[in-house]
Amino acid sequence: MNNMTDTVKQLLIINVLFFIGSYFVPQANELLSLHYFENDGFKFWQPITHMFMHGSLMHIFFNMFALISFGSALEHFWGAKKFLFFYFSCGIGAALVHSGVNYYYFHDAQNMLLQNGVSMADIQTLIKGESININAPDTVLLQQYVNQMGDAFNTQAVGASGAIYGLLVAFAFMFPNAELGFMFIPVPVKAKYFVPVIVLLDLFSGVTGYSIFGGNIAHFAHVGGALIGFIMMWYWKKNQFSNNRWDR
Repeated sequence: MNNMTDTVKQLLIINVLFFIGSYFVPQANELLSLHYFENDGFKFWQPITHMFMHGSLMHIFFNMFALISFGSALEHFWGAKKFLFFYFSCGIGAALVHSGVNYYYFHDAQNMLLQNGVSMADIQTLIKGESININAPDTVLLQQYVNQMGDAFNTQAVGASGAIYGLLVAFAFMFPNAELGFMFIPVPVKAKYFVPVIVLLDLFSGVTGYSIFGGNIAHFAHVGGALIGFIMMWYWKKNQFSNNRWDR
């Protein structure tokens, strides 16, 4: 904690204030969490504000622990402006990837329902969470598509995890041989091995629906943040990005 850099400290404070405030102002969750962009609840500021919202004490604890651990090291070498640019780019990129995947799942399910005789009016009813009678040979399969469509349309995303995954990737780029100790792994693991594995596990969970780390996790947001982080680090390294472009 003594080595925490100023910008990381400010982000930590803002996240904690948002977390506490969401309990006193319940409407904040509806306004600041990331909605699916075709949902009436979507607002243009949510790709940024959702990064400061968290669903539980454990959620914010692990994200802030990672922010302090990896963010401070990166800010120390980059400076505040470059660090913030990277952090928010990964967080917003995570939101875009998450929303893009939801768009695919929503319209894939909607098309399947339409092909099986479900009207658009009935689909609008389903989106509202109301039930309809589905007359089709395979109602179990269609119910799966109903659930898929409802999850994509109605589920709200919160958390700094997308930005944190970007930080993980950047840390592995800069300190590949740094040995990381984690409470669920008995021996230290080098960053260049740990980070790709944890991103691949998230990708596996997102594709298969089998979540190793529990439910209600936006796996593709994690993957999106890691992907944006990788692209930015690869580009900066390839072009030998100069710190002189940033006013530290």
